[in-house]
Amino acid sequence: MDRSYLFVPANRPERFDKACNTGAHAVILDLEDAVGPADKESARDSVRRWLSAEKPAWLRINGPESEWFSLDLDIAALDGVQGIMLPKVEDVAAIANVRKRIRSSTRIVPLIESALGLWRAEAIARAEGVERLAFGSVDFQLDTGIAGEREELLYARSQLVLVSRVAGRLPPVDGVTVALDDEALLRDDVKRARLLGFGGKLCIHPKQVVAINAGFSVSDADLAWARRILDAADSTTGSAIRLDGKLVDRPIVERARALLDQARGRAS
Repeated sequence: MDRSYLFVPANRPERFDKACNTGAHAVILDLEDAVGPADKESARDSVRRWLSAEKPAWLRINGPESEWFSLDLDIAALDGVQGIMLPKVEDVAAIANVRKRIRSSTRIVPLIESALGLWRAEAIARAEGVERLAFGSVDFQLDTGIAGEREELLYARSQLVLVSRVAGRLPPVDGVTVALDDEALLRDDVKRARLLGFGGKLCIHPKQVVAINAGFSVSDADLAWARRILDAADSTTGSAIRLDGKLVDRPIVERARALLDQARGRAS
């Protein structure tokens, strides 16, 4: 499961290879917010020239209501397009329109960036072809008039986690941390997102990748805790055990088992 999604302006082809060497799990060539109207055509040309099966990447295309949407979809079926990040999604029709123009194996991650998008998030998550949801927190703040970035967005974040689970999708991807030089804030944002149930995070600078990958990985402390729980569970025939003064019942045992499975999956 991808943990870090790194945006790269699609009109800066000199950065494409560098981005692929950062350790980001998904490199997103951004045709939308990172590219001004005058540069949209040249950005698409840069993507066409660079993308190949040997050099794959994701695309963030322009939104369904934009004049560039159809033109962006013309390159969405190119060799090397691993996935489409679709911005400003507010209904399932937008996803259906994308699916008509891409390969069946191409993954789709809708960005929830508005009040209406959040209101319809469960239906969007259930739409055929969707791998997981992502939170466009900055645009969401603009749309809703919410100024704060933490507790003020707790409801929205929790809703995305819940609807993703109900729809049977991967845990959602949290929005960006815009403070590029505050590593402590980034680590705290990652920690909070993981505790809420997110499975990854968008990033806007290569130096954010390492902290995001580490923060969403299973730590040595997590592994040690999980092994102690399973060892204790294996040593008893009861339905609940006591360990370190705490009750350990089936949900906790299953959480420990899931952590070990997650660690094995990432090591393979």
